[in-house]
Amino acid sequence: MYINAGDTAWMLVATALVFFMMPGLALFYGGLVGEKNVIATMAQSLVAIGIVSILWIVVGYSLAFGPDHAGIVGGFQYFMLRGIGSKPSSFAPHIPPLLFMAFQMMSPSSPLPSLREPSWSACTFGVTSCSSLFGLCSCIAHLPTGSGGGGFLGAGGLHAVDFAGGSVVHELAGASALASVVYLGRRRKVDRPHNVPLVLLGAGILWFGWFGFNAGSAGGANAVAVAALVNTQIGACAGMLAMDGDRMDP
Repeated sequence: MYINAGDTAWMLVATALVFFMMPGLALFYGGLVGEKNVIATMAQSLVAIGIVSILWIVVGYSLAFGPDHAGIVGGFQYFMLRGIGSKPSSFAPHIPPLLFMAFQMMSPSSPLPSLREPSWSACTFGVTSCSSLFGLCSCIAHLPTGSGGGGFLGAGGLHAVDFAGGSVVHELAGASALASVVYLGRRRKVDRPHNVPLVLLGAGILWFGWFGFNAGSAGGANAVAVAALVNTQIGACAGMLAMDGDRMDP
């Protein structure tokens, strides 16, 4: 294991691209909601960046990538980034471990529920659920990818492959959406998207950022990163062409 300059440079760029997705997500959600809920909706996405980043540094990274405990969760070896050091690890053998930590830090805010009620109770629920889901995110991230082959889903168990954290992000996004529906109840009024150009701008930023998210998950500038980038473009184009255009009518 050694630090490769080319891999490190690419992962620095990929980390910045993934971070850029968060403002893109705010624009995307902000355009989809009614005009009166824009500020509240966008603020939730941006506030999540601060909450999740601090939680990840304090304990999230350690729970996700620390030494395995019962095949379910990591330990506290890396609490407050203690003991990460400068030598590459088995997770990313050719980049500094602090850079690996930073790249992984950029994605956990995705499961934050996008509430559409601009009330204090909704904001409190959003912050609380973000923190709770973050804990679950750290645990679920450990199952296939944690230290020593991961938890019971990883190489040491069922040999599941979770490239780019798809199971973590989408399972928890679904869980947070369900929690939001249960908390808010039936919607009294369905607001149509108030700003389609804002939606398209946000979607474009997300599309751009996904190249860093997926190709960066290869851990370096290599053939796997190229394949991930090409597949990202193919999947996005196929999804765009298959999308029901009627849903985007203003």
